[in-house]
Amino acid sequence: MPVPLYTQTVIACIWDFDRTLIPDNMQGPIFDEYGVDPAVFWGEVDGLVEYHRTRGELVAPEMAYLLHILAYVEAGIFDGLTNEKLRKLGAELTPCPGIPEFFAATKQRVASVPEFVREGITVEHYVVSTGLRPMIEGSPIAPHLDGIWANNFVEASAGPGFRDKLPVADKGEAIKYLSYSIDNTSKSRAVFEINKGVNKSRQVDVNARMDESQRRVPLRNMIYIADGPSDVPVFSILNQAGGKTLGVYVPEPRPNYRQVKQLSEQGRIQGLAEADYGEGKGAYLWLMDSIEQIGYEIVENRRQAFAAIPNPPGHT
Repeated sequence: MPVPLYTQTVIACIWDFDRTLIPDNMQGPIFDEYGVDPAVFWGEVDGLVEYHRTRGELVAPEMAYLLHILAYVEAGIFDGLTNEKLRKLGAELTPCPGIPEFFAATKQRVASVPEFVREGITVEHYVVSTGLRPMIEGSPIAPHLDGIWANNFVEASAGPGFRDKLPVADKGEAIKYLSYSIDNTSKSRAVFEINKGVNKSRQVDVNARMDESQRRVPLRNMIYIADGPSDVPVFSILNQAGGKTLGVYVPEPRPNYRQVKQLSEQGRIQGLAEADYGEGKGAYLWLMDSIEQIGYEIVENRRQAFAAIPNPPGHT
């Protein structure tokens, strides 16, 4: 029997970002910085897939806006847009009400339950987003996260023979290549990386075959909070595996209640609430209750595991 790798006492809250942790799309500060009309940019993005199709080129819809950001950089419209500048622009993002205080509140809630403390139960918070990693890293939310999965750019390629060259100073060039991507389906991969502990133990590969008992965060210990169709694959996985799913909506600047309500009507999410995480609000109550439910399930599972250990024979 293999030695257990983990105690499986982690509760993972996995968050989308845009219109989940912030009220709108994160690209807003980029458009403001360069005086670009968002309607023009997104209108062009909407036509990109068809444009490339007519040229015999295949572009995934989720990749289109990333390619267009690089096209704007190349054209000099987003002049000097480096990863560092993206981080600085990320600092301008305004979180949804109750964020980031909610993150600390979840940890305090778990620490207030003696049974949870006895079993070593903890809460971790992750972002899995089709947005831009540098902007999330620069946001006021980043210090409260245990991990980020999102799209990333590099500013220059290493080039052929780079191993034989001396290190060169960073020139602070504008972003040039997409180096890591997250789309609708690869969000699921990120969830399984958290599940298997890939982010904590690099010697574990996400494709490695692992028994459920060997995984760091069982899917049933996860809560996924998001707002849209790009999150349906993860909603489906967690619903089937005993995890918890919350759909959230924002009333402004671009209301998306109907979209999230449809997810609820289709049975794709277990809960529905406004993206307001202030104490006493619907999302706050739903998430805190779900964390407690998972916590008590962990306590009970561990109680049963110890109860299954046979006692030694007594004296006659």
